[in-house]
This record gives sequence, C-alpha cells and structure tokens, in this order.
Amino acid sequence: MSASASSHSAASSSGGHGHGHSHGTPQGLPGLVIAAAGVVFGDIGTSPLYTLKEAFSEHFHLQANHDTVLGILSLVFWAMMIVVTVKYVSIIMRADNEGEGGIMALMALTQRTLKKGSRTAYVVGILGIFGASLFFGDGVITPAISVLGAVEGLEVAAPALDRFIVPITIVILLAVFLVQRFGTQKVGRVFGPIMVIWFLSLAAIGIGNIIDAPEVLKALNPLWGARFFIDHGWQSVLILGVVVLAVTGGEALYADMGHFGIKPIRYAWYILVLPCLFLNYLGQGAFVLEHPAAVVNPFYEAVPRWALYPMIVMATLAAVIASQAVITGAFSVARQAMQLGYIPRMQIKHTSHDTIGQIYIPGINWILMVAVLTVVLMFQDSTRLAAAYGISVSATMLIDTLLLALVARALWPKGSGVVIALCVVFFVVDVGFVFANGAKFFQGAWFPVVLGIVVFTLLRTWRRGRELLSAEIRKEGIQLDTFLPGLMLAPPVRVPGTAVFLTAQTGMVPHALLHNLKHNKVLHERNVFLTVETLPVPFAPMEKRLKIDSIGDEFYRVIVKFGFMETPDVPQALMRSCDRGGIYFDPMETTYFASRESIVATAHRGMPVWRDKLFAVMHRNAAPATGFFRIPGNRLVELGAQVEI
Repeated sequence: MSASASSHSAASSSGGHGHGHSHGTPQGLPGLVIAAAGVVFGDIGTSPLYTLKEAFSEHFHLQANHDTVLGILSLVFWAMMIVVTVKYVSIIMRADNEGEGGIMALMALTQRTLKKGSRTAYVVGILGIFGASLFFGDGVITPAISVLGAVEGLEVAAPALDRFIVPITIVILLAVFLVQRFGTQKVGRVFGPIMVIWFLSLAAIGIGNIIDAPEVLKALNPLWGARFFIDHGWQSVLILGVVVLAVTGGEALYADMGHFGIKPIRYAWYILVLPCLFLNYLGQGAFVLEHPAAVVNPFYEAVPRWALYPMIVMATLAAVIASQAVITGAFSVARQAMQLGYIPRMQIKHTSHDTIGQIYIPGINWILMVAVLTVVLMFQDSTRLAAAYGISVSATMLIDTLLLALVARALWPKGSGVVIALCVVFFVVDVGFVFANGAKFFQGAWFPVVLGIVVFTLLRTWRRGRELLSAEIRKEGIQLDTFLPGLMLAPPVRVPGTAVFLTAQTGMVPHALLHNLKHNKVLHERNVFLTVETLPVPFAPMEKRLKIDSIGDEFYRVIVKFGFMETPDVPQALMRSCDRGGIYFDPMETTYFASRESIVATAHRGMPVWRDKLFAVMHRNAAPATGFFRIPGNRLVELGAQVEI
C-alpha cells in the first residue's frame, strides 16, 4: 500500500486554513502531474527492481522458459489493470472524504454512512484501524526493500562490491531519516522531475529489449496468465505473492488525492507511469527470453553496460524518494490517528512556513528508523525481504475492498450494483494475494503481521483506555448545572482575567476548577469550560469551528471542533470568536487550566490488567494535551488527579 505520502495529502491542511490542495506544488495541471509522479508513485515506481527477479527465485522453482515468462508478465499486467487502474484509479478515488483519501479517511467516511454505535460501524472501525496498523508494517519494509533492491545493482556492475551492499544501504537510510527534521519542501521540488526521468529511463530500457524479442508482447493476452495456472497446478497460486509486488503503492494514489486532486494522479498514471512500468517489465521479460541466465537480476541485466552505473544512481534516488513518501505518509497517518483518538499525542513540528501540512513527528521518525534498520540487518537482501513484503499490502487492499462495498450503497445508490459486482472481483483477487503471501509466513511474512498486531493492540488499548478513563471521570464527577447555582450562593473572591478550563466531558465540572477552588479559593472574572472535538471529516467548516453558550454569571461553555487532517490550535480558534461577535480573549489576560490524570491499573474493570498497565505507560508518556493544542506554556496551570481503571 504505502499509503505513501498520505502525508502529502495532509499537506494542505490545517488550523483554520482550509484546503488549499495545491500548497507547496507547482501550479497548473502539468506541474501537478509531475509533482504527483514524484510523490505518489515512488513505491510502485521502484517495483520493477525486484518483482520479476523474485518470480524466478529458488522459492518457486520456475524455469525461465517462453510460456512461464509470458504467463508471469501477463499476471503482472492484469494485476496492474484490475487492482490499480480499475479499483483505485477508476472507482475508489471517487469515494473521497471531502477531498481526502487513505484508509483512515475511508474508515471515517464509511462510519458516517452507518448508524452510529451499530455493530457494523464498530467492525468498520476495527477494520480501518487494523489496516492503518498494517500500513506501519509496510512503512518499515518499503524503505528497506527499495534501497536494498537499488544498491544490489552493484552485484551486477562489480561483484566484488557485494559485501558493501548492506553497509551502503544502512548509510543511505540513516541519511534519509536524519534529514526529516529539516522538512522535505526543498527536496520535494526535485522529486517530480527525478521520477519523470526514472520512468522514461524504465521505458527506454524496456523498448530497447522489446525490439530484440517482440514475442514478449503476447503477454498482454490474459490467456497466458490463465495458462500459467493450468500448467503449474494449484500451487501456482503462490506466484500471486510475487505479482502483488508490482502493485504495492497502489493505495498511495488514493491516499494522496487530497493534495494533488484526482485529475493529476489519473493523468500521471495513464500517460506516464502505467506505460513506462509495463514497458520495462516487458523489456525484462524479453531479455530473459534471449538470456535465461539473466533471471538472477533481470532489471539490471537488461540495462546496457554503459548505462549500468547511472541506472544504479537513478534507482537509488528513486528508492530514496519512495522511502521519503512512506515516511512522511507515516507522519500524516499518525496525526490522523492522534486526532481520531487512537494513539497518544506526540510532539508535532511544522517544517514549512508556507505548507502547514508538512509536519515532522520525532517519535514516529525514530521508531521507524530503528525498525527499518533492524529489518535490513535481519533480512540482508531484497530476495529474503520480498518474502516478508506483500502481506500487509494485500491485507490493506482487501480491507479497502470491503469498506468500498459498504460505502457504495450510500454514495452511489444507482450504480451500487455495478460497484458491488466489481468488488466481488476485487475481493477474489485480494484474497488470492493474501493467501499467497500468507503461505510465506515462516519465510518472513510473520514480521509485518506481528508488527501490525502489536501496533493494532497499542491503538485499541489507547482507544479503550481513553473510554474507560472518561467513564471513570464522568462517574466521579459533578454536574455543572447543579454545581454552579450552589457555588454562586456564596461566591468566592473573583480576580481579573479569563480562566479557560480544558475538559473532555461537557456538562461536568472540570477537576482543575475544583482543585483551583480548593487550593486558591478564588474564581476568575470570566470562566470558560472548553472541550475540543475531532470531526470525522478532514477539515471542520468555519461555521462549525466554534460554539459558545453562556450559562450565566460570566460562565461559558465552549466547544472547538477540528477535522482529523488539521493541527488543533486552540488559542487561534478562541481569538476568532471575537470576529463572530463572541467573547474577546486577550492572550495576556487568559490563563489555561488543565488536569493531568495519573492512571492506576486495577483488576476486574474494563480491560485485562496487562492492558491497563500498558495504557498507563502510554498515558504517562503522551505529550500533554496543552502542547498538542498549541497552548502557550507560560499561560498554563496543570493540576494532577489520580484515576483507577
């Protein structure tokens, strides 16, 4: 999948800035097409480095004869047509969540079409979160396999340098992760042109080899794919575990829709990426027909000797771009998950003054770096890593198909029959991919599965723990409507200024207010009970951003709403209330009060004790809500509270 730069889908986002989908990209359709080629297609664009090579690896015991080569090429071509062209480009990109795509956006969109609190809505949430968890498995493997596959060209160019492949790969990946904190805007400007040159180079090499063996063009006939299955028996289904490598990155087209729009991505796919990729696959196949021994590394063997070193450099640059897209994609998915309440809040840094969606999350970056380097050291080469690759991609694609079938009835009532019929086809293909990759479980597929399950457990534990915490606070809390009248019968001393009390429970007295009254025995001149909500849409409409209710005696209940693609900025949102005739918040006269709960794990409550303890650790290490909401530290008072769950 590589929800690859779903990051960049964020790139337009946040605060009260609205969409601005073309921020940070060249203006005009041609410019957007080139930019999309650099960001969206990095993952799928590096697939020719290893796909055909893996099909003829020792694992499958296939002979590089005429019928087998044509059969595999036919399967690759029709997988690209069915999965990428029909499923993602033609259909699923129409299922946008107010312009945004990606599995989290699709999950939120699907849940909006279902009855709130229904069993189906719950299952959709589980599927969406599991898909997002698998994305992190993909995010770990994509940089490793892409860079390894590129650097392995040295085996062909200079076999003596073989022992330096892993160290060179590690150095390149270290550099990629270390530069993340500087932002990718400047580097991103050259991504597009480099990838355009890369795709054109793929096509040129392919055409040169096709001319020598035009017989390979027969692979466009799907009968060759069917014949492959007939000739090799039921075990031939396992080859789908390799075929899926040719479509990894297909989900990125959907994930990046918010940043580039549908047209540039579609044009880039139809005009540049699809023809160039398949011309290269055909060229590799043609070269193998002429030189069967070239199956050891058909991509580099098919390159003319004089172009070998330049192609290794180009492949490495393309692999770095693919890695960059996945890493920044992880930042975006992490922010969406934070906003939707599935992972603890983390420090988010903005790396661009112009493009508010360009973000850097140090915690995610360092976790990914350690995981990627571990994978490189564990697997050592792209062939071993290819066994691990694919299961997370195919499972995510299967989840996308299920969600699409659910949402089609609500979005396209007239055409839902056709879409659901196509979803049956997609389902069969996706299940074939999942089965074939699952068969490689003990060869390496266990790694992304285990990683996905660990991430899923963390996400669900955080979500469930937050629900239990909220329930305990509500159970022990005091209703605001009964508390305030009693308080004002004998009001404490009131001091100048505005106090903003952050609370997740509307209608309840914030713990911070009770502590302030207990210890300081004063009330501010004006008191605001503030709740921040995240909507299941990418961007909150300005008219729904702020809701202010006066509840008497200079007490106010305020709800601020943000979309899941936005970075919440509470002070800025409050400042805008004045523009709408609401309360005026003087930044120098406003003090924010928040309570910081300390979690105590107890048996026989909502979760097993080990999950309670896990939640307590996550809660203790989460960035405070105040920092996440961009509340200035010099205007903040935090008060502690202990809660048992």
